[in-house]
Order: sequence, then C-alpha cells, then structure tokens
Amino acid sequence: MTSPKITEFLVARRDRKTRIVATLGPASSSHEKIKNLFEAGVDVFRLNMSHGDHKDKEALVHTIRAVERKVGRPIAILADLQGPKLRIGTFAKGKVELTEGDIFTLDLTNKPGTKKRASLPHKEIFNAIDVGTHILLDDGKVKLEVQSFTKDKADCRVIVGGILSDRKGVNVPNAVLPLAALTEKDRKDLAFALKVGADWVALSFVQRAADIAEAKKLIGGKAAVMAKIEKPAAVDALDEIIELSDGVMVARGDLGVEEPVEKVPGIQKKIIRKARAAGKPVVVATQMLESMITSPVPTRAEVSDVATAVMDGADAVMLSAESAVGDFPCEAVAVMDRVAKHVEQEPSYLRDSKRDIHIHARTEDAITAAAKQVATTVDACAIVTFTTSGSTALRAARERPQAPILTLTPKMSIARRLAIVWGLHTVKTKDVDDFEEMIGKSKRMAVRAQLAEAGDRIVITAGVPFGTPGATNVLHIAWIDSHEV
Repeated sequence: MTSPKITEFLVARRDRKTRIVATLGPASSSHEKIKNLFEAGVDVFRLNMSHGDHKDKEALVHTIRAVERKVGRPIAILADLQGPKLRIGTFAKGKVELTEGDIFTLDLTNKPGTKKRASLPHKEIFNAIDVGTHILLDDGKVKLEVQSFTKDKADCRVIVGGILSDRKGVNVPNAVLPLAALTEKDRKDLAFALKVGADWVALSFVQRAADIAEAKKLIGGKAAVMAKIEKPAAVDALDEIIELSDGVMVARGDLGVEEPVEKVPGIQKKIIRKARAAGKPVVVATQMLESMITSPVPTRAEVSDVATAVMDGADAVMLSAESAVGDFPCEAVAVMDRVAKHVEQEPSYLRDSKRDIHIHARTEDAITAAAKQVATTVDACAIVTFTTSGSTALRAARERPQAPILTLTPKMSIARRLAIVWGLHTVKTKDVDDFEEMIGKSKRMAVRAQLAEAGDRIVITAGVPFGTPGATNVLHIAWIDSHEV
C-alpha cells in the first residue's frame, strides 16, 4: 500500500462529480469515523473554527492526513473562520417578551436589559443605521425598525415580537457595517490554520471585495480563500468578490436571516451561475439534510434541496451539524452521495448546469472549451490536464464535460486544493519536461486510474512551456496502444 511519503495518488476515482464537504465535530472526530466518512463519500473536511480549541483541531488535521495516506487520495481541509459575532447584552430576569408596536431601545450601556431596553455593545451598528433600518434579533425571530437614533442609542419599533433572552445574535441586513471581516480571534485561528496546512480558508462576514483582499494578503498564497456569501452587501458586490476569491460558499443560514427567505433560492442560483462563469468552485451549505441530525432518513424536501444544488451545477454540497454533532453522520454523507449520483445521470443534467454560463474569450479558455467538444466528437474516455497552479484543471471543470477529467500535478498542495472542484480526479505525480513525456505520462496515468484501456482515445490539455501557471495552450488527442496497457 501507499507509504507515508506519497509520490503518486492512483486510487480509483469517485463515480460522482459533485463533491461533498463534511464538518467534523464530536460525532466525527475519531480516526475510524473520519475514515468511514471518506469511504462514504466525503472529499473535503471542514473545521469549524467557531468551536473547539487549536489542540483538538490539530489532532483532527493529523487524523485526516493519516487517512489520506491510507486511502491514497488527496483530501482537502477547509478551515472556516468565525467572523464578527454581534450580540445584545443580558437581561435582568434572563429574558423579556416584546410585543408588536412597542418601542424598544438599544443602547451602548452595559446595564441589564428590561422590557423597554437592552444593551447593544457594538458602536459600529450605531454608526451605520438610519431611520427605517431593520435590526433582526435571535436569527430574525424578533424584528425591529429604527425610529430615531443617536451615536449611542436607537429607539426602535417592534415589527415582529417574541421572547428575547440573553446574548442573542444581531443582524442588520440593509446596512454595510464598518466592521472588518477578520476579528482578533480570526487572525489567531488563521495563523493556526496555515501552520497546520489547511488547504482552504472560508471567510465569514464578507461585505465587500476589500475583505477578501485583506485575507489574501495575510494568507500569502499558503491556502485558497473561500468567500462565504451570507449578507445582502456581499450579494450586491458579488462580481467583485468572486473575482478576488478562489471560491465562494452559498452560506444560506445567515443569508436566510438577512434576506427574505423567498429570495434565497434565486440568490443561490445567481451565485452558482456567476461562480461557474468565473471558473471558481462554489459550495452550497447550511441545513441541507438538517433532519438527519436525529433521523436516519432525510425528508423529501431535503433530498430535493440537495438535488437542486447538484442540478444547478454546484461544485460541492456541504453538511454542517449533520456530520459534526448528528447521530447519523455517515448515513447523511451516503444520502448526499446517492442523490448526487442519481441527478448526474439525468439526461438534462449537463445541459441545465451549463445554461447561461459565458466564458471569457481568451486562448486558454478556447483551448479548454475545444477539449470538451473534441472529447465528445472522438468519444474520448478521458480529458487529461497538466497543471502546476490548478488553473488548467479549473477551466476543464468549468466546461462540465461528460468525459472524466484526470488532473496531473507535481504539487500536493494543488492536488488537495482541487479536491473540492467538480469532476476532477487529481493525481500527484512527478512533473514532465517535454511534449513526448507529457503524452506518455498521460496514457500511463489514464490506464492506471482505470479510465482508459487499449484502443481508447484521450484528450490532453497543458501549458507550454511546462510549469508556466495558467498558460493552457496545447490540445492533443492520444491513442492508447495495446503495449501501453
């Protein structure tokens, strides 16, 4: 079996093109459970930096890498930063009940709250609100509208009443808050994530492209940056955010609080479409199989939700509490796996997932688009891409070809990073120095990965000179001879 010093990953590919992200937690922290989750279909493991300490997270990373060595397939690790947490203060009696039409005041004092007022210890909110601004409390269960305000308090009318208790969360959907996406805790968590070798860093509370720029400056290319789209301001700045990010996540939890729930499905489709057009991986997350936290089977609506994300062309679908604290983590992964496989076999799947995707008119994009067409025309059994930066493989995945995509890279960091991308079977292997070596290696790897046999054709794309990031300028059709099998 594969030794700890891996030179090539040659394990059989997934027969599912949509990837699965699973969050680790108390229900899924052992070596056996993580291995079982991988075998059930997980491609990326998410570390939620909002919970647990660095010692526990480091142990999880070591376990994931041990499983990776055992199974012989690159596995991605996604470190999800917490971001700013806006909360009200405490109440004198622990909770109050607000009634529609009441006037309720939020202020900067630290006095215990009453039925008339509560502490809101975030001066940034008072700097951003205006008359008519909506303030949501406790995941939107209580809704206030600002009637008047000063620099340290706001008198609000209760639009939707209810029970309000200590330290409930605050959302301000129709305002851009003067807050950085990275808190002091996030910076410490980010430094830790980079130290232990996380492949992706998910950034919470993104409001503007500058938030991504700040994170990328700190990361310095050591990991890819995923923007979590969870605020209306981020939706408004979507094009700029996608351009700077390496990937995006449709974070439907907070998005569904700050946006009217009926708008979320349309926003999800918009984010997927734009990310696809930019060639950036897109993950759909939050409450996909929520009932499976306590049930071994999902609801029909949840199955439909997962299927819709797959049909729309998402690169990956994600489990949160289902795999972190649920009673049936492996079963939840298995459900996602089966649903994705079935949807991908639908005749309308590839046609619908390509709809409205417009690519840039660049040489490398034209070569990759042509590779898909050529593979279809000559009935190629695989498209083989050589990449050092991952860009050639990302372009191949954006085309959503019917032929499997075999990606060859000399860099383990890139092999792991690409584990989240639709349809890529990535092999870490030695680099090539010339054209003939590239052709020979493509044939051998396609045969070893059980993607090709004698008499088959493969389509190869690469950038020449070799090792030049992003320079996809070669397309070649190769025939597998019997002596090469």
